[in-house]
Amino acid sequence: GQFLTNGSMKNALVVGSDALSRWVDWDDRNTCILFGDGAGAMVLTNQDTDAPGLLGYSAHSNGNGYEDLNCRIDNEEKEVSTPGEPTVIASGRYGKLAMNGQEVYKFATREVPKVIKEALEAAEMTVDDVDHLLLHQANIRIMDTVAKKLGIPKEKLITNLSEYGNTSAASIPLAFDEAVRSGRVKKGDVIAMSGFGAGLSWGSVIMRWG
Repeated sequence: GQFLTNGSMKNALVVGSDALSRWVDWDDRNTCILFGDGAGAMVLTNQDTDAPGLLGYSAHSNGNGYEDLNCRIDNEEKEVSTPGEPTVIASGRYGKLAMNGQEVYKFATREVPKVIKEALEAAEMTVDDVDHLLLHQANIRIMDTVAKKLGIPKEKLITNLSEYGNTSAASIPLAFDEAVRSGRVKKGDVIAMSGFGAGLSWGSVIMRWG
């Protein structure tokens, strides 16, 4: 968003993709039943127009919450034969996804409404200007609670969670694409989007479609 609004770039391809089936612990039903694989992409263009599409944004991260949602690195050491002394080579690979669901819920329902309000303020808008609310498709309780805290009717909430589960970085572009293709999102509509996840990290963008 920054590079488009300041004119340093003309076009940006934004891609969200995750294959979480590779990292979930299939013996842990607290996590494995929640996630799905997916990919989505969107092209953003800097156009000379009186009706900009990217209206405002805000983003944050706080590494203090990394234990609540992460995919750890499992370190491995291998001894290889070389002339002279044996050599030990250290390597790492992703371990299983770990999540503290209660803490992630508290974090998301606390911070996401705030960051959406920050993005709306940057856009010089209020929640009354929002036609659609599109959140990371983590779980329906988080989405319902965020909408309630913002005072946005549930009818404005875009969700496809029941179809694909939590597809992580792919969830927003997937849901947005379906909303546009179905005709739900129309030209000129204002959409408040917000993503959140590992890190912990969270952000929001306000955009006008078309």
